[in-house]
Amino acid sequence: MNVSNQNLDDMRNYSVPLDDDAQPAVDPYGLPYFHACLFASVLEDTITQHRILKESNNEMRLSKTMVDLKRLRALKYNVEQPAVTDELENVNPKKLDCIEYKLNKLEADRNYFGTVLTDTYLGLSLNNNYSALAEYVAYIVNRIEQKSLLIQDEAKNRALRRDLNRQYRQQRNHVKSVMYDTDVAIEHLKTQVEDAALNAEIRSRYVQNWQNARTEQHHQVIHDKEIAPTEAIEYYKQKSDHEQRVHTEVELLMTISVNETLQKVEAWMNKYDQDMEAIDLRIQITKNNHTNAYEKRINLEKTIQDHDELMKNWINFKDEREKARLYREKMNNAAVIVQAWWRGLLVRNQLGPYKPLPKKKGAPAGKKKNK
Repeated sequence: MNVSNQNLDDMRNYSVPLDDDAQPAVDPYGLPYFHACLFASVLEDTITQHRILKESNNEMRLSKTMVDLKRLRALKYNVEQPAVTDELENVNPKKLDCIEYKLNKLEADRNYFGTVLTDTYLGLSLNNNYSALAEYVAYIVNRIEQKSLLIQDEAKNRALRRDLNRQYRQQRNHVKSVMYDTDVAIEHLKTQVEDAALNAEIRSRYVQNWQNARTEQHHQVIHDKEIAPTEAIEYYKQKSDHEQRVHTEVELLMTISVNETLQKVEAWMNKYDQDMEAIDLRIQITKNNHTNAYEKRINLEKTIQDHDELMKNWINFKDEREKARLYREKMNNAAVIVQAWWRGLLVRNQLGPYKPLPKKKGAPAGKKKNK
């Protein structure tokens, strides 16, 4: 009654316009009663067709049941399920093409479509407006804009991470080269200090002991004895410097090679994940085909078993019929033999119907002789 009175009031308001001072607030999503009824009728048929489409797709329902088998088993035995706060919490980004996510997405889209149609139908039937449909459309538009912003942010963050990694590698190489140059400069300064000390020692020796020839001779002898070890020390020191330089360069080359190898390993790991996803999909398809073939084989075995049973029954029936025919034939032959024996006995003994007729009295003798 409330709905019908409201619809009558809407029709009166639509047919008879009010004054400017008495006009009510206009609903931006409101419709006239007739248009709302037509729209609701169309939505009612659409909801029915959607429900029929959803309930009649047995293959998808079977696949969804196989996917949710663990959860359904847990619900059957009253196992407490964790609360889902985010719909993307259990989604693996590396398995976005698997059949489970596709089925969940399809079911969620169908349920969402059915909810939108139902709420819009209720709004049109009760309030003569489609505000629920407008809210759902606005929600979808906002969500699409949010996702586009998230995609842009992800692309920016990915580019920023790539630039930071490149800057980090450049800075590390720069630090290594600066350390190497600094070590070379320190070694060069050490060599200069040693040379300067040696020159100062020689000059002081010549200045202080020039007047003493014997002391000069001793210093010369000392110098002659120390020159060979000094050269050997310098030779091994330069050799050590060369080895350190080669070690640094080899370490740099090994670092570059390791980075390239890690990039190749990452690429092969991505390829391995993709190949494993494809293999899992093929395994699932093969498993489904095997299940269908197994069910078909079971049905064929049942049909063959029924056919064998029918054939055995038919063979038994023919055997029983043949036995009955042979029995009737044997009994008939026996009866014929007995009847023939009995008739022959009657004929030989002249009994029954084969009994000879009595001779007529007074028959002429001449006639008998003629016979």
